[in-house]
Amino acid sequence: MVSLGCAKNQVDSEMILGVCKRSMEIVATPDEADVIIVNTCAFIEPARKEAIETILDLSDYKKDGKKLIVCGCLPQRYKEEIINLLPEVDRFVRIDEYKDLPNIINSVINSSFDLNEYDFNNRIYSTPDYMRYVKISEGCMNHCAFCAIPLIRGRLKSRTIESIKEEVLMHVKGGVYEINLISQDTTKYGFDIYNKLMIVELLKELVSIEGDFRIRLLYLYPDIVTDELIEFIKNNPKVMPYFDIPIQHSEDKLLKKMYRRGNREYLLNLFDKIKASIPHAILRTTLIVGFPYEEEEDIDSLIEFIKEVKFDRLGAFTFSLEEGTKAVEYPNDIPEDVKQRRYERVMEAQQEIILAKNKVLIGSVIDDAFIIGYDEESFMYVARSYAYAPDEIDGCIFVAARYELNLGQRVKVKILDCDEYSLTGEQVE
Repeated sequence: MVSLGCAKNQVDSEMILGVCKRSMEIVATPDEADVIIVNTCAFIEPARKEAIETILDLSDYKKDGKKLIVCGCLPQRYKEEIINLLPEVDRFVRIDEYKDLPNIINSVINSSFDLNEYDFNNRIYSTPDYMRYVKISEGCMNHCAFCAIPLIRGRLKSRTIESIKEEVLMHVKGGVYEINLISQDTTKYGFDIYNKLMIVELLKELVSIEGDFRIRLLYLYPDIVTDELIEFIKNNPKVMPYFDIPIQHSEDKLLKKMYRRGNREYLLNLFDKIKASIPHAILRTTLIVGFPYEEEEDIDSLIEFIKEVKFDRLGAFTFSLEEGTKAVEYPNDIPEDVKQRRYERVMEAQQEIILAKNKVLIGSVIDDAFIIGYDEESFMYVARSYAYAPDEIDGCIFVAARYELNLGQRVKVKILDCDEYSLTGEQVE
């Protein structure tokens, strides 16, 4: 299995492997395999290129009856046309076909294996034992002008609170410490089946589970980060005070063209409110630069916004035009080199902010660091805390240990040094 794209896709890949695990052996390399499965991302052009290149690379292993199956966003988005483009693939499986995966896989390999159902509680996990991703819903009710997700994943489809609680309980009983709740729009959870926003109700059920664990929320839409949600996170230590709120831009004219709700003033007030209520909260966001109608002064203003909010984590993308989205109707006359220059300006401003924030932490002690690996180059352990999500945006903590540590073990770390991406410290008692 090769899984591309986001953590939500990663959960799908774990479930696909779960279908196979009863009757098939999972192997580490494509030359060992009889069946090669690629779970693709098709969110933006670079992701589609990566998917196609991966498929073509893996097709080189097709000999002696090997089969190549391609799942996920690419076949869901392009359906019939992708079949003609990539004849090397034995079967494309759309997302809406996943429930029929046992029959599909058997038909491709001409077998009658007793395969498992495609189910959240039946997975082969690709995450370390101390953490899990829990997908609470699929699809999205927003219609952002730049985004193809509703075209691929459809409208919001939430799991029930009971189903999610059952999965989280299973993980906690298995010793998992970090539960990451994910979806396309986590704040909208439950609106489709309960007719109201239910993320706080879900959290109430999850924090009632006994055990030593923490919950992280990812992908929060800014205008429904409610006072109730902020207050709940403030008063419940099992929920990490980590606010992952992609805003895409700060300027009103661009937010309006993006079909994003809210404006600059609202966003500033929201982040001020979070910090006032939870001073140690981590603020993370995502931005798009080079969107149609953006001008150089909009980047100046965006950088002023970033410096005012002082995000703890920030990722940015240059705009990618996606067919089928509203942005196709807009003039797209911003050259790629201009987009790249604007991107670099934004990221340079953020690097200055995070370096200053990290320097403030020198001499402090982080109480909740948990070990995620070992760096052979520095001879140090690598750790995260509530302030670092498990992806490539947030960075990490390097730890000089007093003795041998285990993955997932929690330690106290005194911070001694830093750069723009990481902290370095020593284990203390």
